[in-house]
Amino acid sequence: MTFATTLRFSLYGAAMSAALGLLGCSDATDTAADSAGTDADKPAKTLAITQIVEHPSLDEMRRGIIDELADNGYIEGQNLTVNFQSAQGNTATAGQIAKQFAGDNPDAIVAISTPSAQSVVASTKTVPVIYTAISDPVAAKLIDANDVPIQSNVTGLSSELPIEPQLDNIKKIVPDAKTIGYVYSPGEVNSVVVLDQLKKAAPNYGLTILDVTANRPTDVAMATRSLSGRADVIYTSLDNNVVSAFEAMAGAANELDIPVIASDEFSVRRGATAALGVNDYDFGRTTGKMVYRVLNGETVSAIKPEVMNTLTLYASPKHAAEQGVSLSEDLLKNAINIDKKAQATAQ
Repeated sequence: MTFATTLRFSLYGAAMSAALGLLGCSDATDTAADSAGTDADKPAKTLAITQIVEHPSLDEMRRGIIDELADNGYIEGQNLTVNFQSAQGNTATAGQIAKQFAGDNPDAIVAISTPSAQSVVASTKTVPVIYTAISDPVAAKLIDANDVPIQSNVTGLSSELPIEPQLDNIKKIVPDAKTIGYVYSPGEVNSVVVLDQLKKAAPNYGLTILDVTANRPTDVAMATRSLSGRADVIYTSLDNNVVSAFEAMAGAANELDIPVIASDEFSVRRGATAALGVNDYDFGRTTGKMVYRVLNGETVSAIKPEVMNTLTLYASPKHAAEQGVSLSEDLLKNAINIDKKAQATAQ
């Protein structure tokens, strides 16, 4: 299977407008500059951002959003005020943040992760809401089966990754695997959806799924250790409790010699053998495009929900060895080697 390399997006927005404004005083140039506006004349905006918990994957998405807006003339601390709040993994806190944001009436709210998006959408029908980092917006009741938002003030970006490539990737890394251990939070809709998909597709690959719950980040290590002698490989798909305590999962997996396969780059950096998923920063940049359109005056109802599901394979031969497996040269040819990437960054 060939895996697509990471998407890169380039936008020009306000920077092009500024450049045109410097070229002269022709009517055409003036019209273009007036239409797009320059950084200096963009009206001040307020953006509220919330996410269920702070961890590298979601944080990188948030950074991508802020960078995308800055490249288009909305610069934090100048003409953009950003109010960021994390729910620290607590759904009740997510609800409180959502209500506060709705009362503040910012120009837009960005909700990162399914629990945060559900809370925000339930709290306002008027403030523009852009969701992101959502695995299944239909199951989360953010859009309907026809991809129409359930409220006119809602749009966003999801990563509905097909489960078959994930299972194919697992079989390439652990060809003799029979049982996949899946540690997840039953309270997270996105994690339950992935579990259902795994159970339906796994038999086609000669695999069975053994699911273990972790209701809190502190449960993750114990849940992982419970798979000793019962699972040949562990799969995780951005469950927020698991990602919050990923080092604990990786450490337990190292003790047990069970490889962990994930679905995001940062989990590989933090100890997973490999991951097949979207690039978090690019995901944020793409979300930032949608946010920019809202801040620039476009109505949310005119911005259709989008899906970003081009996959990148990330791998760490070092972590693979720690978890009792080796990665083939054929697989590494199609992957971004996190070990080499880290080495290059250090130099």
